[in-house]
Amino acid sequence: MWGRKKSAGQEAPTEQVEPAVVGVRENGPFEVSERTFEPDEYLDFGSLLIKAIPDIEIQLPTDNDVLTAVLVAHGGSAVELRPFAGSKSAGTWDGVRADLRAEVENKDGKLTEIDGPFGPELMAQFAAAAPDGSAAIQPARFIGVEGPGWVLRATILGEAALESTDEGVLMDIIRQARVRRGDEPRLLRESLPLVLPPDAQRVPDEQG
Repeated sequence: MWGRKKSAGQEAPTEQVEPAVVGVRENGPFEVSERTFEPDEYLDFGSLLIKAIPDIEIQLPTDNDVLTAVLVAHGGSAVELRPFAGSKSAGTWDGVRADLRAEVENKDGKLTEIDGPFGPELMAQFAAAAPDGSAAIQPARFIGVEGPGWVLRATILGEAALESTDEGVLMDIIRQARVRRGDEPRLLRESLPLVLPPDAQRVPDEQG
């Protein structure tokens, strides 16, 4: 067998092996250290990175000037993403889901728990008013994905929340997301900090 002779002191290049991710997260979302990706293709919000794809609109909800979530709108629907600190073992989403159930019930919403692509999720419906003032229903789909030390809560709103499916642009947004947990000790279910990307520009609201 013939091969290239190594010169003295020359080391064979080492190939970086990506950790195996099995179960519901085998196709994402991933911790940033779990898979290589092109940073230029992503919008970096600190603890959460969103892949920039055509025809999406980013909205950034705030509370006292603190960024609380990243909302990605597409067509007539949207997904709101919130990363939280989780346990090293699964179970954080169970507690978050219980809180969401109580919140929906307090608002007299209708709620169904189903087994979705990422495990247990909640399908909710709230009474709302249509633009013409007539009665309407506002659907919401609550999805939780647990990773190493974090849980990503995704709330789908609009037409895409009417059924549990693993297809569509919003589900692609969830799977392509990257979470940057960091090494800082945090309380269980504490919000992971979100920041504006360095090149972000605020678009003023249109005045009617």
